[in-house]
Amino acid sequence: MKLKIEQSPACQEVEITVRCAQMDARLASLLEQIRLYGFSVTGLRDGRSYQVPLDEVLYIETVEEKTFLYRSGDVLECQSRLYELEEQLRGTSFVRVSRSCLLNLRRLESVSPQFDGRFEARMENGETVVINRHYVKGFKQRFGL
Repeated sequence: MKLKIEQSPACQEVEITVRCAQMDARLASLLEQIRLYGFSVTGLRDGRSYQVPLDEVLYIETVEEKTFLYRSGDVLECQSRLYELEEQLRGTSFVRVSRSCLLNLRRLESVSPQFDGRFEARMENGETVVINRHYVKGFKQRFGL
């Protein structure tokens, strides 16, 4: 693999070009990280707006028709609907795990099966997220189980 970096004050934005004979899983994973790096969403807390890089988000959840972004030790409200975020995040490490939750696989610490066909996901900050049995098959495919 060759890595070529060109810096120029004339560049208006970062441009990444990937040339390859064939896409493999490792390259796809790298591209997924690059997509997340360049994508952020606006989160609200105490009347203030913040740009939240999505690679910092553990999971996104809708509660009582409001969408929240969960980071380690921090929760912000998001104006976007969950289905809108799911569409924008297609092809990244985010996967739907319930009707009301998208989980970032890159921030997942462990997974354990539950007795009723569901799974429990433990995030890197110690929080747990339930993976509904309706979404387990898709989760397993994305997670590699």
